[in-house]
Amino acid sequence: MKTEEHLIRGGRMEHASPDYGYIPGFGNTHSTEAEAGALPIGRNSPQKPPLGLYAEQLSGTAFTAPRADNKRSWLYRILPSVKHGTGFEEVDAGMLRTAPCRESTLPSMQLRWQPVELPSGEDVDFLSGLRTMTTCGNAAIGEGIATHAYVANASMGRRYFHNADGEMLIVPQENSIKLLTEFGIIIASPGEIVVMPKGVKFRVDLVEGPIRGYVCENYGVAMTLPERGPIGANCLANARDFLYPVAAYEDFEGDCELYLKAQGRLFRTRLRQSPLDVVGWHGNYAPYKYDLRRFSPVGATLFDHPDPSIYTVLTSPSPVHGTANVDFVIFPERWLVMEDSFRPPWYHMNVMSEFMGLIYGVYDAKPGGFVPGGMSLHNSLIAHGPDTDAFAKASTKSLEPEKLSGTMAFMFETRFVQDPTAYASNLERVDTSYPDCWDGLKRNFRV
Repeated sequence: MKTEEHLIRGGRMEHASPDYGYIPGFGNTHSTEAEAGALPIGRNSPQKPPLGLYAEQLSGTAFTAPRADNKRSWLYRILPSVKHGTGFEEVDAGMLRTAPCRESTLPSMQLRWQPVELPSGEDVDFLSGLRTMTTCGNAAIGEGIATHAYVANASMGRRYFHNADGEMLIVPQENSIKLLTEFGIIIASPGEIVVMPKGVKFRVDLVEGPIRGYVCENYGVAMTLPERGPIGANCLANARDFLYPVAAYEDFEGDCELYLKAQGRLFRTRLRQSPLDVVGWHGNYAPYKYDLRRFSPVGATLFDHPDPSIYTVLTSPSPVHGTANVDFVIFPERWLVMEDSFRPPWYHMNVMSEFMGLIYGVYDAKPGGFVPGGMSLHNSLIAHGPDTDAFAKASTKSLEPEKLSGTMAFMFETRFVQDPTAYASNLERVDTSYPDCWDGLKRNFRV
């Protein structure tokens, strides 16, 4: 039973400091309250919850899921969510798409996109600035993903978002974002990620200027830490480095809007109070953030380039053992020490589909045209690998120990073939020169 001294307190969102504080521990059962006495002791749903609040459970898994997999949190709020969930009307989803979606006019080939331009002129917030790049699987049956780019030059203000289709892994690339959620406040900068569980209401505010980044919308099982197997108990992403927000709430009565994404459709309702009115919560189903620079890479120390799966931060398992619905993989700073080896990623054809992005720095296999904010897609069994310059350099350089510094790339890798959207198929956004990067490869065969 939690006692008073074990609780972590926040406060009202309007009184929050720039970085409110966090609770560490991936998947732990946390307890936090923004006002003293907001959480009941020894029970979840007393006849009269403290402070005149309503008790409400948010379930991220079926009630009967095994204890090790069961995800749920109890929220103690000013008004229950039934007051936030009526009067919805369908609205235009803009450039937001959900699987299944068959819009692509592109051939099945190596694809790359230049960064989406930051908006200028009219206000664009995080929700209106979401642009779906690819989809795969089927959201209605809980399989597959969508990849999105986001850009914004305005905060969401009193507009809130509730995604019932998928968990959202948010990867900032340009400037920091501030996420105000039912569970509290999260600030995330480039180099950090935020995971927003399915069903959590939130809004995004700007911190220091226009924003750009990436989103993986996961329709499948919630992200979890991968098994380490023979690596043992340490390295890769450590549970202690995942941070959950302390309780914080909004208490105002006035006009605001809640947008709901469900079954690929976007709905809107008008509210007379903020839906971010949770004064305390406890459980293991909540948004969290992670600093990718705390990832401890494990690599080859004698020869050969290891499989990129060794850099998996989070994974969404599938019914096919060892084959993920989606893996979130990074390529961080690391030492390369392999002898007699081609050190960049090798040429290959992968049964999995790879959507890549670059947060900052240079990606060692594509030092030329792959720039921060850019994206690439190599679908199942589409050949790819280092460009001509990277091959020439790596094939002839002296193999001294070398540190890759100031770089952070990532990959959303899924077992499904990804379909580019109509937006992504637009030739103004497609880098049509991408295949040219291999034109300089020549025959070196000698007998």
